[in-house]
Amino acid sequence: MLNNFLPNEHVPSVFDIDPGELKQKGVKGVITDLDNTLVAWDVKDATEDIKEWFKIMNDHGIQVTIASNNKETRVKLFSEPLEASFIYSARKPLSKAFKKAQKQMKLDKDEVVVIGDQLLTDVLGGNMAGFHTILVVPIVETDGFITRFNRKIERRILNWMRKKGKISWERRNDS
Repeated sequence: MLNNFLPNEHVPSVFDIDPGELKQKGVKGVITDLDNTLVAWDVKDATEDIKEWFKIMNDHGIQVTIASNNKETRVKLFSEPLEASFIYSARKPLSKAFKKAQKQMKLDKDEVVVIGDQLLTDVLGGNMAGFHTILVVPIVETDGFITRFNRKIERRILNWMRKKGKISWERRNDS
């Protein structure tokens, strides 16, 4: 059961994900979380770096869909200037939003990766839906109320995985 929380990869940020390497692996689509994955949870607009990341992904022929548990107004305001498709109130870790994003992109499962900063929503949901998952370090160490609760559980899971030798990387605030 706890292996469902184990990401396929771990990187410091979305900027450490090489679109050329994704293409070599046959990846044509990304389902990404928004808050604390692309920007800090309390930042409403895409930064210049994130705008450039979306452009680079697009230039490599990789579609990006934002899947967020946040409300429509938050996700739409962020996504529309990027001309990115999005799913709001995704109810992650449930598989429905991940499968919907895959269907919208008209891609096979093995052509899509899921990127996010939380084990309990992004990684668990992506793994249970059958996708390759990439965990990123949260952009900021502060979170909304529910996410703060999730982080406590996440730290316990990460510590267990580390003790069992399933992961070797460290994450901020894993103590």
